[in-house]
Amino acid sequence: MARDTRGPDEAADRLPLVRMASLFYGAMLAIALLWALWTGRSLLFASSEAALRGWAPLNDVGAGLLAGAVVVLISREFTRRTRAGDALARAFGEVLGRLSLADCLLLAAWSSVGEEAFFRGALQPLLGWVTASLVFGLVHFVPRREFLPWTGFAVLVGFLLGWLFEATGNLVAPVVAHAVVNALNLRFLALHYAGEAGGR
Repeated sequence: MARDTRGPDEAADRLPLVRMASLFYGAMLAIALLWALWTGRSLLFASSEAALRGWAPLNDVGAGLLAGAVVVLISREFTRRTRAGDALARAFGEVLGRLSLADCLLLAAWSSVGEEAFFRGALQPLLGWVTASLVFGLVHFVPRREFLPWTGFAVLVGFLLGWLFEATGNLVAPVVAHAVVNALNLRFLALHYAGEAGGR
């Protein structure tokens, strides 16, 4: 079994990472909720007109699933076909280690809800689609060469998620897309790149 191949402390080492990430994303969600209370705006809807329209569950969830699947396919091809993608995956695998399926799902849920509430629900109506997307990308900056493609990728995905928010008028599609991307990519990294570093 995969768990048996890990060192005795490796599984335990994942717990602080998951807890820290959960606290971080929980804090983002709390800030977004406080902002919504202070301003009287809804985090769920892009505008008062969108709130009046409500949401279309099948369309919004479907749009999120489709967008998430496209992003995952592009990221897998980037990883498979480029040295930069392979180096990025190995760097992430080294940092993240062998996350369990439950860890991946928990991190995907927290990150999608926390980040989308903050960047799309709170910031985008305030700063606009372009600025919120750029800020989203900059927050994903890590000062290591291997991680630079991640920052650029995050900017592009931020634009996509922001467009979904504007197009559907609510957070459902961006949250679903974000969760799909993070759940599938985290699991892929945990299964194929955990503990790896450097090139081939």
